[in-house]
Amino acid sequence: MDNLATKANDLKLESSNTNNVIGPAPPPPGTGADLSAIFPGLSPGHTINTGMTLEETFEDLNKHPLFMTQLDESEDNEELAALQSLAYDGTPLENGLNFKEQGNECFRAKKWSDAKEFYGKGMQVLQAEEFRRSKGIRRKVAKQQEAKILSEEEQKAFEEREKRKLAENDGTGVVKDDGEATKEEYEEVEDDPTETQKERTLLEQLYVNRAACHLELKNYRSCTLDCAAALRLNPKNVKAFYRSAKALLAVSKIAEADDACARGLEIDSSNAALQQLAKEIIAKNDTVMAHKKAEEKRAADARRKEMLLKAALEARNIKTRSTGKPPDMEDAHVQLVPDPLDPQSAVSVPTMLLYPADYESDFIKAFNETESLEQHFGYVFPLPWDRENKYTANNVECYVETISGGLAKVGKKVSLLKVLSGGNMEIVDDLLKIFVVPKGKAESWVRDWKEKKLGRK
Repeated sequence: MDNLATKANDLKLESSNTNNVIGPAPPPPGTGADLSAIFPGLSPGHTINTGMTLEETFEDLNKHPLFMTQLDESEDNEELAALQSLAYDGTPLENGLNFKEQGNECFRAKKWSDAKEFYGKGMQVLQAEEFRRSKGIRRKVAKQQEAKILSEEEQKAFEEREKRKLAENDGTGVVKDDGEATKEEYEEVEDDPTETQKERTLLEQLYVNRAACHLELKNYRSCTLDCAAALRLNPKNVKAFYRSAKALLAVSKIAEADDACARGLEIDSSNAALQQLAKEIIAKNDTVMAHKKAEEKRAADARRKEMLLKAALEARNIKTRSTGKPPDMEDAHVQLVPDPLDPQSAVSVPTMLLYPADYESDFIKAFNETESLEQHFGYVFPLPWDRENKYTANNVECYVETISGGLAKVGKKVSLLKVLSGGNMEIVDDLLKIFVVPKGKAESWVRDWKEKKLGRK
């Protein structure tokens, strides 16, 4: 398959004529008439199917390989078995070459899966020969005998043995032992060194051809395995190095791809395909390294942010706690602003304003430590659902739950830093909760809070 991988894209598969139907045309619907009734003028030699309906006749024709419109799945079709056996009717080298040519035709038509199957069948034939030779088994071939007239019983026995051999043929081309066959029918011969070398060369070609199919099908691991098998047969197969490098690059195994490409260029330094692939490997490596450096920088920045925030909270005596079940606040979290990597930045805290008397709430994504509640009330009030106008900056009391479970009143003009740095309050799961209650209901709400806390205890 010389230059098969590079030339395949230049070849166009001729579109088949969809009007040409293989096999007999189907019978008219509902036709169940006898052929002799439809064609009364048939001569006696053409009336062998008399008594069969038209559907039965077409069904019978479809069992014949020459008229089949689909493969017969049954195992008792002797005509089909005989036709299939022709694929292996020859020497292993001839059978392997036949499968290679069929694979090449499919490859040129971009039928990668079909091509892969044909190459695989050829490989099975030649691999069996390699295995036989490794075990020191001599090749068995049929003797050239003079034709002789067999009795009816001898002819029948011979045909039975031949059918059995066809049924047991595994596609390897190796003649199996037959207990009923006489020693006069087969003989053992020594392998021809020239023929053996041709078989190994062909097997090597089949491996790299199938690797090309795997590459097109994105079966990258299978591609590298076939290339490795080809290189075991011929360590200087440039195509095997090229396709292996392509497959390895596709799965981002850059070091391995670079090694395979370099080995190929050592053999053929002027190979244009390998030179181009080497450039692609360098470009991919540059991209991967840049991405890796960016990831490393992000990770280092994240660690530094965490360290600086922790130091800032400890310096301010701000307590935090995690329950392991944080609320969904998207990207809101306690952080340093405006620059999380600057130790001089201020602490920002996501804050929930709860209105327990009316079962409502507001969310402040970033409450700066230098700001007060009054500043935020300036844009939060009036509340859209507060028709009685109960919630104004001068008409509400604010509370925060303490670490011990009590309530602490919060001044509306006091900075958040002063509220949190007292040491008796904490930020839980990156969220601070502040209860906002109308002054007229504050006393009763606080009393109810304490009673509920006592009831829980």
